[in-house]
Amino acid sequence: MLVLILLLLYQHSGGSICQNVSRPNIVMVMSDAFDGRLTFEPGSKVVHLPYINYVRQLGSTFLNAYTNSPICCPSRAAMWSGRFVHLTQSWNNYKCLDANATTWMDLLERNGYLTKMMGKLDYTSGDHSVSNRVEAWTRDVQFLLRQEGRPVAELVGNMSTVRVMQKDWETTDKATQWIQQTAASSHQPFALYLGLNLPHTYKTESLGPTAGGSTFRTSPYWLKKVSSELISVPKWLPMAAMHPVDYYSTFTKNCSGDFTVEEVKNIRAFYYAMCAEADAMLGQVISALRQTGLVNNTVVIFTSDHGELAMEHRQFYKMSMFEGSSHVPLLVMGPGLMSGLQVDQLVSLVDVYPTVLEIADIPPVGNLSGHSLLPLVTTSFGKKPHPDWVLSEYHGCNVNVSTYMLRSGQWKYITYADGLSVPPQLFDVAVDKDELHNVARKFPDVLEHLDKLLLSIVDYPEVSTAVHVYNKKAFVEWRERLEGNYSQVIANLRWHIDWQKDVLANERAVDEWLYGSFWEFHT
Repeated sequence: MLVLILLLLYQHSGGSICQNVSRPNIVMVMSDAFDGRLTFEPGSKVVHLPYINYVRQLGSTFLNAYTNSPICCPSRAAMWSGRFVHLTQSWNNYKCLDANATTWMDLLERNGYLTKMMGKLDYTSGDHSVSNRVEAWTRDVQFLLRQEGRPVAELVGNMSTVRVMQKDWETTDKATQWIQQTAASSHQPFALYLGLNLPHTYKTESLGPTAGGSTFRTSPYWLKKVSSELISVPKWLPMAAMHPVDYYSTFTKNCSGDFTVEEVKNIRAFYYAMCAEADAMLGQVISALRQTGLVNNTVVIFTSDHGELAMEHRQFYKMSMFEGSSHVPLLVMGPGLMSGLQVDQLVSLVDVYPTVLEIADIPPVGNLSGHSLLPLVTTSFGKKPHPDWVLSEYHGCNVNVSTYMLRSGQWKYITYADGLSVPPQLFDVAVDKDELHNVARKFPDVLEHLDKLLLSIVDYPEVSTAVHVYNKKAFVEWRERLEGNYSQVIANLRWHIDWQKDVLANERAVDEWLYGSFWEFHT
């Protein structure tokens, strides 16, 4: 009943964006590793997300929204620049946008908006761990090493423990204070960006200083938001039947061992609980907008950089084109935008840039890869054509070749490297929602059509070559900077347990990758 009353009030007070005398405010909350399928049915039934449901009822939900690269920094680079990652050469978590790159927030500020960016940004070059970048550079070295800790679930606190992810809550508190103390008293339209870490996994401290994030952590308070009876146990292909790239990912993510059904269900339950905590942070921001009377002239956008596999396809983390990893949430509500709308159109994060500019009535700058979403969620803008495909690509760690995904209609086409050396995958996601049946050989005409479409968008064999050259160059420069410390440093990265089983063989594999075989090196 409360949501119905709010809906009626919201519709009564809100005019179209074009009709507003003042330009609307813009608030984006961007989470990390949030599975977009949880924002609509049937996924939305497994965990209680009241504030996402609030935005869904008062605004529009995109049912087929995708990341342009399923890893943190490149994905955010695409969102902030409005350009595909191959155009900005955002190859991995270390190599993304230049610090002086123009974002849509920069353009808002130049055009009269009061702007504030808080929390996780992560779209410029130079960040993330040494392990993360070295693993990306050496991904096609001929060795197979576990790079992550085994995924685990960790329960902390009790039924009164609400603030598990303290850092995110502190940032959310600052964001709501900024709304109440600064935005509410400003005569300018404002734009606020809040970047959350949740529901990204936590660092596994027991594995030492180089450890990655393999811990799904939550409290009983958030676990009670999860409908445990609705948690599915994903179907897995046998390791021997896996696509070779998926096999590499499963092994390097330390998921090739045995897992009990209880372990898998716990990991998934804890992940959903972490999503519920992120939802509450979104709620705190929305509550601040309501309390200050700003909500009726504010466009609110909720999205994520990528999803989380949560043991689907025998993997956790992201770095995959499977739905759990690549499908992101995208919800928008605001004055003049349709309420309760579910949009089937394929869209991706590069569409955020032109959408924000159109909301603010700012002409786009440069050649953007994305297209405004406003024609899909309002009657006030002309129905401009939107491409019937989305592109995602991946060039980072835990995947041993460059990967390209094209979603078009019912199909998901995944191809690798030069399109020839590694077999492609094709899934009919309309009937194979678990993506367990690669039908590439069954539908050669579809495969050929989608490959031609992909090549018209990106010369992916050329891009793959460019990444390969970059990886070697970046690695050699890093190794030379280490001088005599190289052997010690590389042996103690996240793969240290497997590396130290045969140090000489692993160092030799790196040299052969750089210079060719021993014979080639000496002739």
